[in-house]
Amino acid sequence: MTHTSTIDPAEVAKFEAMAAEWWNPNGKFKPLHMLNPCRLDYINTQIAAEFDRDLSQAKPFDGLRILDIGCGGGLLSEPMARLGAQIVGADAAARNIPVAQLHADQAGLIIDYRHTTAEDLVSAGEQFDVVLNMEVVEHVADPLTFLTTCQALLKPNGMMICSTLNRNAKSFAMAIVGAEWVMRWLPKGTHDWAKFITPEELYSLLRQAGLEPVDRKGMVFNPLGWSWSLSSRDLSCNYVTTSIKPNAAQK
Repeated sequence: MTHTSTIDPAEVAKFEAMAAEWWNPNGKFKPLHMLNPCRLDYINTQIAAEFDRDLSQAKPFDGLRILDIGCGGGLLSEPMARLGAQIVGADAAARNIPVAQLHADQAGLIIDYRHTTAEDLVSAGEQFDVVLNMEVVEHVADPLTFLTTCQALLKPNGMMICSTLNRNAKSFAMAIVGAEWVMRWLPKGTHDWAKFITPEELYSLLRQAGLEPVDRKGMVFNPLGWSWSLSSRDLSCNYVTTSIKPNAAQK
């Protein structure tokens, strides 16, 4: 874990500025802030159903070990920690980790943030009840290898929640033309449309990786309400899936 007490004060000032940007709902991470309630609604419902947890309790995820792979500034890790889960937030981008750690420290949350990869976590023998794999798979060089690695990080009967972008004209218009070119929410080149993955392709990849897909929902943007909602039918742009790692002993 990165300890902020070892950081040079001048660097802390930089991290504080970046942390403020990560957690600024009107800053450059505005799209994620807008999407986050929708993502959390899905994540919380799926985890509660699979592990028989009562979301009305103060710490419903107490005792669950959750990996947030590609954690960024901690927009998902922090809510999961508040719900009682033991969180490991991992990111391959080194500068994200001290930013996320600083914000968690300021919020009084205990989160194990690490500059590491899924492969290194497997090598270390790490195991989790849940892997949150949100908006990452469209950025990796080899989706099947990455998903197989994530599967190896799950305990038997563990759950992976994976979200990504469908590959069609609508997703190109919204995620690239709209978000990058017109609204300028994201730097140009953030997304490569050719690496977007259709729901059918993702289900196939998940099965090849040794997982059993059990659910999928669309995350639909409403430009009138400027908000996101879940949909059972509209997976045309952003969507999210749940899959389970079968228990070999039960086969």
